[in-house]
Amino acid sequence: MDRRPAKINRFSEGPGRITYLTVEQVNRLVECAKADGNPQIYPFVVIGLETAMRKSEILSISRENIDLQRRVIYMPKAKAGAREQPITEHLADFLASYAAALQPGNPWLFPSPGAKAGHTVDVRKPFRRVVAAAGLDPDQILRHTLRHTAITHLVQAGVDLPTVKRISGHKTLAMVERYSHQNGTHIQAAMDKLQARFKLAS
Repeated sequence: MDRRPAKINRFSEGPGRITYLTVEQVNRLVECAKADGNPQIYPFVVIGLETAMRKSEILSISRENIDLQRRVIYMPKAKAGAREQPITEHLADFLASYAAALQPGNPWLFPSPGAKAGHTVDVRKPFRRVVAAAGLDPDQILRHTLRHTAITHLVQAGVDLPTVKRISGHKTLAMVERYSHQNGTHIQAAMDKLQARFKLAS
């Protein structure tokens, strides 16, 4: 082809408030996911919260791409290009036991023999069920909220934005800056540090 057949205009994402879960809400969601009858929803929620990975990235994890020694998950087809996703020590331990319980020979972490891709491609129904069981609004708390939650708490914990960008897999730093909520407790903590630095007399 010597020309583009059509021009597709992309709508810019609005500056609206990013929805994320508090620590207490996270704990409720995790407990309800653990108690749910779907065996894949709990690992999905845990991975989402502890990595900030996107839904499609989580569900397409290949077992051979999990390096427990280095604590990374290699993603050959991530949205922003192939990359290594760092994981927590807790998640590495969890994945070791979870993968060991899966049927031998299946290459996927979330296998689905009936799916064309060989792995689960959506967990919308069980996720909505778990969200509702946790006393949250399933129309407001979506699967992508796990990603928003992880990134927001990294920022509020004082992790520098370039490092957060490395973990989240965002293409630009500007995308990460959206998570520096104006009303976050980390902002007030930073101002307290500034005050302590100067110790100005009133």
